[in-house]
Amino acid sequence: MKYFSKAKLLFAIVINSSGFLYAEGISTNAINWGFLTMGLFGGLSLFLYGMAKMSDGLKKAAGNQMRNILATLTKNRVVALFVGAFVTMVIQSSSATTVMLVSFVQANLMTYVQSIGIILGANIGTTITAQLVAFKLTDYALLMITVGFTLTVFSKKESLRHIGEAILGFGILFFGMKIMSDSMYPLRSFQPFIDTMKGLENPFFGLMIGAAFTALIQSSSAFTGIVIVLAQQGLLTLEAGIPLILGANIGTCVTAGLASIGTIREAKRVAIAHVLFNIGGVMIFVWLIPPLAELVRSLSSVSGLSGMEKLAAETPRQIANAHTIFNISVGLIFLPFTGILAKQVYRLLPRIEETKGIKPALWHLDDSQIANPAIAVKLAQTEMLRMIKILSRMLDACFHPFINDEPKRDEVYAQLSLIDGIDMREEKIDFLEEHITNYLFQVSRGELNALQAEEAFSLISMADNMESVGDIIHRNIVPLIYKKQALKEPFSKEGEKELVAFHTKVMKQMSRLSEAFSELNLEMAQKVLNKDIKYQNLEAEYRQAHMKRVQKEKTKSVETHEVHMELMDMLNQINVYIGNIAKTITDLKVQ
Repeated sequence: MKYFSKAKLLFAIVINSSGFLYAEGISTNAINWGFLTMGLFGGLSLFLYGMAKMSDGLKKAAGNQMRNILATLTKNRVVALFVGAFVTMVIQSSSATTVMLVSFVQANLMTYVQSIGIILGANIGTTITAQLVAFKLTDYALLMITVGFTLTVFSKKESLRHIGEAILGFGILFFGMKIMSDSMYPLRSFQPFIDTMKGLENPFFGLMIGAAFTALIQSSSAFTGIVIVLAQQGLLTLEAGIPLILGANIGTCVTAGLASIGTIREAKRVAIAHVLFNIGGVMIFVWLIPPLAELVRSLSSVSGLSGMEKLAAETPRQIANAHTIFNISVGLIFLPFTGILAKQVYRLLPRIEETKGIKPALWHLDDSQIANPAIAVKLAQTEMLRMIKILSRMLDACFHPFINDEPKRDEVYAQLSLIDGIDMREEKIDFLEEHITNYLFQVSRGELNALQAEEAFSLISMADNMESVGDIIHRNIVPLIYKKQALKEPFSKEGEKELVAFHTKVMKQMSRLSEAFSELNLEMAQKVLNKDIKYQNLEAEYRQAHMKRVQKEKTKSVETHEVHMELMDMLNQINVYIGNIAKTITDLKVQ
């Protein structure tokens, strides 16, 4: 009998999915805290890794579509709410969605006001993770890992491999959750831990722990999963679980706050709005925990059970439902007041002029997004749009000295300031071209699909052309200003008229290029190309007309001939470079 009891105890020892051993009926003093800790943190590590892998796979599978969805469907705040919920449901992280919003606002894909609805929707979308865990999809984690691995390794299509990577990440996420759940099983009979969990029914402690732990791991979904895992073991009551979930909604703001460091003020407002919404919602519901608990109990109760078994059966679903009800309610409460809330954020972070700095600076590039090519390429594109605007100012400024008479003394100082301004802008152009090119090369070394790789290298080519335009203005046109003044002779009326007309047309080309480049508009880019050919022919006509005036020995035309021809040639070269950039856009869009 003695040996039979030992054998029974031996067979009672089971190997759970975490790979650790525990025995039924063993006293709590026999808990192996080393294995339990390894199981808990190992499972959490797998959860976070799986979430990152799933998110990466979905981003690759979606390509630029996720960017386009958020950028085009957010003009209506109700639609933005649903879009935010959908995107977060897909990537399983409200923090990731908010970080993405910071980058989109940084890239001028959307305004801060447009992002508010998505922020509210993101909080709703993140509740899906809790619901899936509560439905015990963890039991099918290994099946998901098998399917994901098979698609990732054996599929020939790139899109299927990306989907497989997402499924693999999804499986790893739930496998990590199962490891945590199984590792916590021995705690069901450890009274000190049970008493500690009951102490969390104090809302203050629950909020603090939830906020601190979520801020530490930077994932409200992971912390919510841990809370539900505790509930699945019967270790957590509903009244203790709700404050932890509310605290997680505060702690998740840390990620967006960190992402907004070093960004433009519009992007910082996204992080501030996220903090205000989440804290505001928690401040409302922290006083409503008892009625909220009663509501969710009425929606999901299991009869015929008692004690820890009843807690383990009911509480996970109830916590998941409370999480969903809270976030949906906060979204619906704040949605009608987004305009008012936007104004309050503007008061906290008012508008200021962001162009005061004389030294070159980057406004949009974000190193944290290099691994996310869909966003990184757009950030580089937005930074390059700055280059076009700077070049437009340089082209406008450099022409004025050619059509003015000999300047008076005070105008000389104004002209010196003008030249200094061109020098400063040329320095900015060189700075931006260098950093944008390096940024895009870093992006190109990551995992890009064919279209994203083509976009990255096309932008590098276009940045080089833009820098060449700046060189023409700075190295060729500016010296002509001094050359023209040394002549102390104005252009002929006909010559000045032609130069002014051609300069105006090149300025219009620059404006068209800005419009074509901002959204890679194929129609506008084609218009730039058509005008490019037309203006080259026009330049040839003006050149012939000028030569005829020189042949007739018109004094002003002869004296200013060399400057006239060089200036016209430089303007035409700029026109050609603009056409080259437009051609790259059309080639990119055709593919």
